[in-house]
Amino acid sequence: MTKTWFITGAGRGMGNDIAKAVLAAGHNVVATGRNAAAVADAFDASSRLLVLKLDVTNREEVATAVEASLERFGRIDVLVNNAASFHAGFFEDLMPEQMESQLATTLMGPMNVTLAVLPSMRANRAGRIITISSTASLTSFEFCSAYSASKYATDGFMEALRLEVAPFGIETMIVTPGFFRTELLTEASTNFAPSKVADYAERREANIGFWKSQNGQQSGDPAKLAQALLKLDAEAKLPTRFLAGADAVATAEQAIVKLQTEIDAWRELSCSLELDRVSPASIGESEL
Repeated sequence: MTKTWFITGAGRGMGNDIAKAVLAAGHNVVATGRNAAAVADAFDASSRLLVLKLDVTNREEVATAVEASLERFGRIDVLVNNAASFHAGFFEDLMPEQMESQLATTLMGPMNVTLAVLPSMRANRAGRIITISSTASLTSFEFCSAYSASKYATDGFMEALRLEVAPFGIETMIVTPGFFRTELLTEASTNFAPSKVADYAERREANIGFWKSQNGQQSGDPAKLAQALLKLDAEAKLPTRFLAGADAVATAEQAIVKLQTEIDAWRELSCSLELDRVSPASIGESEL
């Protein structure tokens, strides 16, 4: 069965690999990005490809892109929320506009696109919404407060949405990649906070050095992840979350151990917080 996939951030990086794999599998692809010309340059011409300009933070552009997609292909079967950015820095160093930009792209972006796509999926009583998250939604790292905040919030949104749209035959899946060799850590996608608080200065330079050194050294293969998504879409039911990469599996396992350790350490205090119950008998005795 030929499906139509709507993919954000498809001009480069992971979104581009996903779009090319979906096209190669014989499906229709709506490839979107902020620079439509750059997106078009990343693909060979195809009757099954529609390239559209789309800034996921612009609701008007989102509505126009979804409408054009439905006019061209008649339906959207799979939405891939992939567009992302990375505002890195210690929380006290981050500029308010950096935090707002991070949330606008990584949280509100998927919300905007999903909201525009859902009516047609509900009408068809079918559809799949795949959102690319991060291990930064399983455990936070220093220098990543804005990014982690956006990813934790996006995961919460997707898990709640899953319950809301399931009665309409619509599924959601959170994809949690580890370190994949994408363009997220390039200068075009990463924005470092300025140094405002002297106490963080030394650690800031060390963190910037680390993140810059990781660009091009990530072990994950985006092309293999794209094939994994096709394989998952062929399943009768999507998992709630797919951990992408051995490092993502290891991070999830560490997070589980950490949470279980905290539960065990404070179980007695945690379970002692209910209101004291007064039996009817004792109430009667006090009244006497």
